[in-house]
Amino acid sequence: MPAHPATSPRPSGPVGIVLLLAVAYGLVPLVAGDYLLEAILTPFLALALAGLGLNLLVGYAGLLSLGSAAFMAVGAYAAFNLSLRIPGLPLPAAILGAGFVAAAAGLVAGLPALRLRGFYLAASTLAAQFFVAWALNRIGWLSNDSPSGVINAPRLVVAGTSFEDARGRYIVSLVVVSLLTVAAWRLVRSPTGRNLVAIRDQETAARIVGVKVARTKLLAFALSSFIVGIAGVLWAFAYLRTVEPAGFNLDRSFQILFIVIIGGLGTLRGAFLGAGFIVVLPLVLSQLGGAFLGDGVDTGTLEMVQRIVLGALIVAVLIREPAGLCALLDRLPDRLGRRPRVPA
Repeated sequence: MPAHPATSPRPSGPVGIVLLLAVAYGLVPLVAGDYLLEAILTPFLALALAGLGLNLLVGYAGLLSLGSAAFMAVGAYAAFNLSLRIPGLPLPAAILGAGFVAAAAGLVAGLPALRLRGFYLAASTLAAQFFVAWALNRIGWLSNDSPSGVINAPRLVVAGTSFEDARGRYIVSLVVVSLLTVAAWRLVRSPTGRNLVAIRDQETAARIVGVKVARTKLLAFALSSFIVGIAGVLWAFAYLRTVEPAGFNLDRSFQILFIVIIGGLGTLRGAFLGAGFIVVLPLVLSQLGGAFLGDGVDTGTLEMVQRIVLGALIVAVLIREPAGLCALLDRLPDRLGRRPRVPA
């Protein structure tokens, strides 16, 4: 796994952030078509949020997890059941409640972290992934006794306003991701964030200087699972439009881990860069594969070629820069002959 970079990522500056938000909130909903909103931007936002949550655990606290999709599933199914079984519950309350349910699941899954480290801890989180998958397929109450286990997501309605179309689902996702990104930004710069980094860098030294290691580890699992659980709500409600176990399989967990590693461990913007890489590149490869290989190649072969090329590109990026895409962008001013920004 790549070495951890500096704990404080370089800011983009207030002007750049304002411009980015203006484009995201003002320009994109006006000019983007349904395909761009549904197939690219909405899954990008959901996966970026999941990567953001996992980065708090892996990048900042140094606790390896392979069960992110399990907590996404917990959040999605919790939001569905809260909406179903509490009539009139507002959508924001259902999303927030789902986050707390996922945080509680994260606390339970984080208990082995008090004794285990490294790949042993990763194996325990993998067990949580398998347990959640078993529960979703065996406990019919969770899916309202649906014979297939696949259920339609509740309608996205906030204060009487429907957000069912592509733009509405994008806006809901964007607002949720924006709020949680700001919360995570404040968290990593707080004493709690510094405690997470202290445990990651040197657990024994952190304990000596007074950091409550056990409590901080459990808090890291809870905070990470809270954000990942809400990302699961967006993935199911805004993107897939269904709540089903297949949407939260082990491949999804590895996908989120790749997002964190490719983007950059210990950086908030790395989650967005990694998600952009993972979401956009396969679509580009699909278009290129169809153009160069034509219709004579079956879908399975084409998909396999895409996976091979994507894996090779991931390996190439990590060999070129083990610290991820964030480090590559930080060096870009030097390559362009400009002075880099001063770190925060």
